[in-house]
Amino acid sequence: EPLLNFDIVVGAMSIMRDDLGFGLANKRVTLSTSGVVPMIDRLSAESDVSLAVSLHAANDALRTELVPLNKKYPIAQLMAACERYVLARKHGSVTFEYTLMQGVNDQPEHARELVRLLRGFTNRVQDRDAAKVNLIPFNPFPGTRYARSGETDIRAFQEILQKGGVLAMVRRTRGDDIDAACGQLKGQVMDRTRRQA
Repeated sequence: EPLLNFDIVVGAMSIMRDDLGFGLANKRVTLSTSGVVPMIDRLSAESDVSLAVSLHAANDALRTELVPLNKKYPIAQLMAACERYVLARKHGSVTFEYTLMQGVNDQPEHARELVRLLRGFTNRVQDRDAAKVNLIPFNPFPGTRYARSGETDIRAFQEILQKGGVLAMVRRTRGDDIDAACGQLKGQVMDRTRRQA
């Protein structure tokens, strides 16, 4: 979680954007967070980068199951922090990351919940372009209980969002063949502490 390493991460982002560093434009640098609410507020005061929030569900019960940090900062608090972030920046916006998992958060009712949540968000900040959604097909790995949603379900989910006025793009997965795709935090690691004949 980058916001729990705030000073180092913000310092690194400053170097990325400095003309004597990498010279990247602010909009080309994105900080992705699970939703540490107080630090989102601090970020809006100290940096001017794009913000991505790992949402994955539009109701507290499901989001708490998928993102345990939601117990501490439930969706209402998270969305209020995102609103403050957008309002603190000229032409600000937030990208909401939503990993689709088969039978868990990929049903039409989940999409309709997300539409309602984001419509409320854009109405409060009075900017219909203040939110977009990246739909991310789940990257399966050995031992997980989750599975990737089918292509038909992914496209149906996207269509509900778009018909509801929410900009939604499906992210193409890369690197899942080597357990290195987006969000892939678990892989097979050979134990090198013991040598075998």
